[in-house]
Amino acid sequence: MDYLIRFVQMHESFRKAEIEALADLHEIKIEFLEYNQYSPHCIVHLQDEDAARLIISRSILSKGIYELWGSGSTYDELHQDVKRQTSNLWHLYRYSSFKIEIQAYQAKRSLAEQNDLIQSFRYTGFEGPIQLKDPQQTFCIFEECEWGIKEPRRVYLGRFVAGSSRPVLDTYTLKKRKYLSTTSMDSELALITANLSQAAPGKLFYDPFVGTGSFPVACAHYGAVSLGSDIDGRAIRGKQGLNIVTNFQQYSLVNKHLDSFVADLTHTPLRTARFLDGIICDPPYGVREGLKVLGSKDGGKREITWINGEAAHLQDHYIPPKKPYSFEAMLDDILEFAANYLVDGGRLSLWMPTANDKEVELGIPTHHCLEIVSICVQPFNKWSRRLLTYRRLRDGEVRDEQPVKQARVGEGNTANDLNLFRKMYFEGFKVPPSSTGDK
Repeated sequence: MDYLIRFVQMHESFRKAEIEALADLHEIKIEFLEYNQYSPHCIVHLQDEDAARLIISRSILSKGIYELWGSGSTYDELHQDVKRQTSNLWHLYRYSSFKIEIQAYQAKRSLAEQNDLIQSFRYTGFEGPIQLKDPQQTFCIFEECEWGIKEPRRVYLGRFVAGSSRPVLDTYTLKKRKYLSTTSMDSELALITANLSQAAPGKLFYDPFVGTGSFPVACAHYGAVSLGSDIDGRAIRGKQGLNIVTNFQQYSLVNKHLDSFVADLTHTPLRTARFLDGIICDPPYGVREGLKVLGSKDGGKREITWINGEAAHLQDHYIPPKKPYSFEAMLDDILEFAANYLVDGGRLSLWMPTANDKEVELGIPTHHCLEIVSICVQPFNKWSRRLLTYRRLRDGEVRDEQPVKQARVGEGNTANDLNLFRKMYFEGFKVPPSSTGDK
């Protein structure tokens, strides 16, 4: 059966990837018959209504899914298609209470026009009561118009099957969250990322740049157990009695929070074993301050400092030394970590900034043990950030080759030397003269 998915018209490059991830999670075969990122309507083929309900029940970037009764470029074509495709279904709903809605994209209809359109479908023979609140069946006429042109370029009729999970955004909005920081990930994008990484009951997820816990909370919403770490112990410990655990308590998800600890990705205390079902992270971009990892700048060991007879590094308020870290090296280290810790089929969802100009954009990091599943883009002005999702290959699928390392910035110890994105950010993402050539 064919179904119409009504998308929200935002984060367009994420929408199809989210539906594909949810279909794969539930092992449902899905075929996209019509999809355009500039349209809120998508036509897919699914095995049955149960499959449609499973997929849409977790979707954040859609409003609902409808059994497609017909489509056309004009209303004459739509009526002909409805009669041809679904006349055998009309008797199933003849005596059901029902209502018919109209959703016009980039256009408006007067009440009189809406009534005329609804009456044009009276040939379906529905005899049940019209019930505007909680009817047994809801039908919807979808109009898709060009901006400023009243006549639609495409029309559809669908029977409502199920709504999406989008209403949970009001629950998880950062405006109501108790423990926050300036870098807390937007709740909508956190839930979408959890969907793309397929967080689900019985799975263990890890965020190595946990901050205030936006990603672990999103994963816990979908039933996964989560843990996180951060090089900044202040984020873990919290302030004024508030911390990551506070957010889990706020949403009654404490039983899904395993723990949080202070560590950086290059000095993880986790035992090297493939036990994680998912890794989900938004690593620091190093714009406000340069990236750092634990260690001394000269690479040498320091003598133990004693305070009141106790080693300084064993005291609660000890701040370990840090050294500059390359942004490109961090991306490679994240992929290497994922390859070493993800189970077969486990997913890594990684946010990564890049310039919009192709002449200066950063390349997508790759690893021979990881397959790129999707690349979604959130554009800003002169730069964007990508959400890269990878799948851990089974050992038998791994090609016998080494990872492709990110191109390294030149020698040096300054933040700009070690972070090409940071350098481009403060230079206004200007294209190097050598790239444009002389004219």
